[in-house]
Amino acid sequence: MRKPYIAGNWKMNLTPSEGKAYAAELSAAVKKAGVDCRVMIAPSFVSLPGVVEAVKGSDIVVAAQNMANHLAGAYTGEVSPEMLKDIGVNTVILGHSERRQYYGETDEIINSKVLLALSLKMEVVLCVGETLEEREGGKLEEILERQLRVGLKDVLPAEMGAVTIAYEPVWAIGTGKTATPEDADSAHAFIRRTVAALYSEDIANNLIIQYGGSVKPGNIRALMEKENIDGALVGGASLKLDDFLPIIIFSK
Repeated sequence: MRKPYIAGNWKMNLTPSEGKAYAAELSAAVKKAGVDCRVMIAPSFVSLPGVVEAVKGSDIVVAAQNMANHLAGAYTGEVSPEMLKDIGVNTVILGHSERRQYYGETDEIINSKVLLALSLKMEVVLCVGETLEEREGGKLEEILERQLRVGLKDVLPAEMGAVTIAYEPVWAIGTGKTATPEDADSAHAFIRRTVAALYSEDIANNLIIQYGGSVKPGNIRALMEKENIDGALVGGASLKLDDFLPIIIFSK
């Protein structure tokens, strides 16, 4: 049975001191609630060391929001996966729609990051999803198939256990709009079928697929009740304990 995986992507929010204090508060609240799911938080790069320290001894996973596709070198402004591992970060979000949209990351660039992270035994959350124009143009499955096929190119079957897929319809991110649970589950089912075709039914059946896109306490239960939705990649609602903890608690 797939274990629910609830992740909070803080994006460019919370200062290092704010992030460290919130992470400690969240860690205590999660422990007290006794939740039965994986919980992950992804602070900004500068907040990572403090957050890692704040959740030490808990089961909360601390992830980076991105990483370079090089180990070292003359890449001003970049952060290598080895730097992340050195401070205790072993999970990374890759291919987020904002990286694709604002920073021009292609499927090929994302794939190079996926391969590098996996080569260093890191866990990867690979984001895929369509724009409103693509959805209305009937290209949902075409877009998802391409992002999965290229994003997972050369990833070995044995490495897929370290990969989580996050389906995030771009039109629902930060807009307050959410795909209906039925639409989300349909997209998740297609992702699972695509992974089965690329790898095997067994790998697909064990794959954790999160939903991302204006997830909040009011819709998490309906989403998590669906067969193919295994968790959530939460944006704005992950920034406050009063919002994020109910999402964690109401996971299936």
